[in-house]
Amino acid sequence: MIKRHNVDADGHPIALWEKSPSEARGAIVLLHGRTWSARPNFDLQVPGEDLSLMDGLVEEGYAAFAVDLRGYGQTPRDETGWLNPDRAAKDLKAVLEHVWLLTGGPRPFVLGWSRGSKVAQLTVQRWPELVSALVFFGYSPTFAGAPLADGEGDTPPAADPNSAVNAVIDFITPGSISQLAIDTYVKAAMEADPIRVDWRGALEWDELDPTQVRVPTLLMHAEFDPIATPEQRDSLFRALGSAELEALEIPGADHMAFLESARADFLKALVGFMERHQGR
Repeated sequence: MIKRHNVDADGHPIALWEKSPSEARGAIVLLHGRTWSARPNFDLQVPGEDLSLMDGLVEEGYAAFAVDLRGYGQTPRDETGWLNPDRAAKDLKAVLEHVWLLTGGPRPFVLGWSRGSKVAQLTVQRWPELVSALVFFGYSPTFAGAPLADGEGDTPPAADPNSAVNAVIDFITPGSISQLAIDTYVKAAMEADPIRVDWRGALEWDELDPTQVRVPTLLMHAEFDPIATPEQRDSLFRALGSAELEALEIPGADHMAFLESARADFLKALVGFMERHQGR
C-alpha cells in the first residue's frame, strides 16, 4: 500500500509517496526527470508484471520515497507557476529532512534520474550532511545552462500539454518491455501529468560542479541510453570530488532501465551500493 505525505517546503505542500517494509534497513528518496512525475516512473503497476521500483526496494528491506516536484503529479504549482533549479533543490532538501526525521534511522540515500540527477547534485552540493550517498542514473553531464533552458518570462505557465508520444519516447530497446506495460505507462503518465511543467532560471544550473560532490556516489548508466555519451559519463566520473566513487553499466538497457527487462540488474546494483554505504 502506498502512503502519501505532504512535506512543507517554505509553506508549499510537496507530495511525497512512501512504501516501506515493517522493519526497514534504510531509506531512499527517488527523484523523477523532466517530464513525468514520481508514480508513473517508480511505482508502475502492471497486471502480471513486477515493474515497480518502489516495490522492489521494499522487497529488499528498504523504505522507498518518491517525490513530486512543484507542478508534477499531485504537487501543485506555486503562485509563480514556474519551477527553477534553486527552488527544486530547496524542495528536495525539505523532503530529505522530512524522511530522515520520519524514519529515525541513518540519513537517506537519494537517487536522481535524468534531470532529477541534476536537482539531486545541486542539493547534495549544498547540503551533503542530509544524505548517506548519492546515485545518478540517466544523467547527461552538461553543466552549462543553455542546453537546459526551457520557457522564460514570455511563456504562459501551464500552456503546453504533454502527449503520448512523449510518454513512449524513452522506450528504445526492442523487446525490453511489454506492450501492456508501455500502454499502462502512457495512461498513468498522461493522467498524472497532462501539462508539462514550466521551468525557468536555466543559468542556476551553472552552480553544478562535480568536484563539489563529496559524498559516496554511484554513477549508473545504461548501455543504450541516448541521453549521455560514454565520453560524457567518463568525464563526469573523473570530475566527481568524492573519495568513494563507483560506476556501473546496465547491459542491454536504456533510459528507462528500472521499468524494463533490466529492472532486476538495476535493482541489484542499486541495493548493493546501498548495502556498502548503509548506516552513515
